Amino acid sequence: MKLAALMDRAGLGSDGAGDTQVTGFAIDHRKVAPGTVFGAFRGAQFNAEDVIADAVTSGAVAVVARAEAQVEGALHVASEEPRQTFAQIASGFFSPVPETIVAVTGTNGKTSTAEMTRQIWRMCGESAASIGTLGVTTPDGSVSTGLTTPDIVTFLSNMSGLKREGVTHVAYEASSHGLSQYRNEGVPVSACAFTNFSRDHLDYHGTMEAYFEAKMRLFNEVIEPGAPIIIWRGADSNEWTAKAIEHAQKCGNPLHVVGEASQHGADPFLRLVNRVPTQLGQTLTIEHSGEESTVKLPLIGAYQAANAMCAAGLALATGSNKAQVFDALSRLQPVRGRLERAVITQKGAPVYIDYAHTPDALEAAIAALRPHVDADKGGRLIVVFGAGGDRDSGKRAPMGEVAAKSADLVIVTDDNPRGEDPSHIRGEIMGGALGIDGADVRNIGDRRRAVSAAIEAAEAADIVLIAGKGHEQGQIIGSGENMRVLAFDDVQVARECAAEAGKALS
Repeated sequence: MKLAALMDRAGLGSDGAGDTQVTGFAIDHRKVAPGTVFGAFRGAQFNAEDVIADAVTSGAVAVVARAEAQVEGALHVASEEPRQTFAQIASGFFSPVPETIVAVTGTNGKTSTAEMTRQIWRMCGESAASIGTLGVTTPDGSVSTGLTTPDIVTFLSNMSGLKREGVTHVAYEASSHGLSQYRNEGVPVSACAFTNFSRDHLDYHGTMEAYFEAKMRLFNEVIEPGAPIIIWRGADSNEWTAKAIEHAQKCGNPLHVVGEASQHGADPFLRLVNRVPTQLGQTLTIEHSGEESTVKLPLIGAYQAANAMCAAGLALATGSNKAQVFDALSRLQPVRGRLERAVITQKGAPVYIDYAHTPDALEAAIAALRPHVDADKGGRLIVVFGAGGDRDSGKRAPMGEVAAKSADLVIVTDDNPRGEDPSHIRGEIMGGALGIDGADVRNIGDRRRAVSAAIEAAEAADIVLIAGKGHEQGQIIGSGENMRVLAFDDVQVARECAAEAGKALS
């Protein structure tokens, strides 16, 4: 493909491109081959401008970088936002892409909403996939793992690859990191959803305002003009949701509020009229276009209902049939590591795994399980969790406080300590937890021992929640050259500990 054609398609003009043939795109100089367009970006840990000469030596025909960067031997595509310009050029190379693409943003619920949207589309007869924290989930349900938002080359390559495989519908997670670093660019977004907003990633964004503005790039710059915006607003929503609604209204795109009551003088696009918890799920009464429908959602928790409603909203907004969508809601499968029931102990206590790693998410997960605790028989909610190292430390004490207030027994343990002293991380969590009068809180650093202790303590009427790592398959210890990833799957460990506890009883 000619570089001139790619640059013209991106609206950049083709001066200096000549007849240069492009064979690929790379943001890692070690992956540059003859004919590659290289993106030289400055990052927090590494400045790719320092290796431009190496990329050119390896065959880069063009380098997208700041005007101040030194480029010799290849076309210098100068830009104030090199990441965005690189994505614009690359999008022409990685095409075509699936016809219907939707994006999901928010602090919590992105993975579940994107995956539920994929499932709904599939049950409506579409060839659908999802991209996000779990990786790429294809129409047959197979998963390849990855980051929440992969780098722009991987993202666009995945999209074009899915199209070649016959996929027509894709739902992807739009993280704040991905949005601020232009890792979601270059594909037409037919609709988007905003789930909720609370504290997270302040180690990167600095302030809640900057974090919120990163999310709002999805509305302002990424989605197509006229594409519907779906926003959840329920009893659990805060002032940031109201700001998101105001922001969406200013954008001029169709706004579809999904929620539990009328908002801004109009009925929601989808209204949750009633929600009744059942033993293994919940019964939802949903109003759409003036008609009420009853759906038996096979997932527990208020926030799972919110995620399912957002997913249904995305499916309806992109043309899916209402009856098929509501039928699909009743057949949704649990998302890996999202209130996933790992095992039922020999005593009869269910053990759930959840990815909750913020105060709001932890509170929501506990609230989701609380109605299922058999209080009449003295049932307790036992929670095991920790916090990641080298991340926003300001959320640790609030997580401890939330757990101590909401759970009956709290076991603070290690998550992914990375380069920090794990005992220091646990100490910060304990500081919040021990401030709650009467709280039953224990400090067990070894995560397997913590899980084992929770399961051994659980009686028939109890429920155990193991939070923080969800679907993750490893525990990150150390940083830099000293980083190790130890095999650790909360689901598998919970099953092993339950089996060991069962043997001890027999």
